[in-house]
Amino acid sequence: MMKYSKLVYLSLFVTFGITLHIVESSIPVPVPIPGAKLGLANIMALIAILIFGIKEGLIVNVLRCIIGSTLYGSMSSLIYSLSGAVVATLIMGIFYKYCNNVFSPIGISVLGGIFHNITQLTVAMIILKTWGLYVYLPHLLLTGLVTGIFTGILAFFVEKNLRGIMKKMKFF
Repeated sequence: MMKYSKLVYLSLFVTFGITLHIVESSIPVPVPIPGAKLGLANIMALIAILIFGIKEGLIVNVLRCIIGSTLYGSMSSLIYSLSGAVVATLIMGIFYKYCNNVFSPIGISVLGGIFHNITQLTVAMIILKTWGLYVYLPHLLLTGLVTGIFTGILAFFVEKNLRGIMKKMKFF
């Protein structure tokens, strides 16, 4: 029973992640920096890491990127989205597993946001074969900090309430 319950939760996390991915694509970003986004879809991966672990967080983020880009994106958006999501999820998972007594979920989210932006910028520089894009790095680091705080706060409260619901349903 637990195995199927976990599968249902992960499926819901992927579905909510795709929904947030699509909603986020429709929101105009007030900052004129290419690639800057709120990172709402990464909330679901962070929640999966906090509740289940790094492997489940990767599953949620990879499936969300592939399906979200297929439905509402392009191959280039998949490359940037997937590379940033995988690195950010790995960083968040590692810091949650080994440094959760130092970093709160909000701090872990900030690290994920920063590394997501660094990875996407690096991938863009490799694809476009130009190092000039590093001009955007300070702006993207600041964006990763702000959006990481925002998504971390949301993930913290959702995860806290979801754990309570899961306990009532005798999932744990």
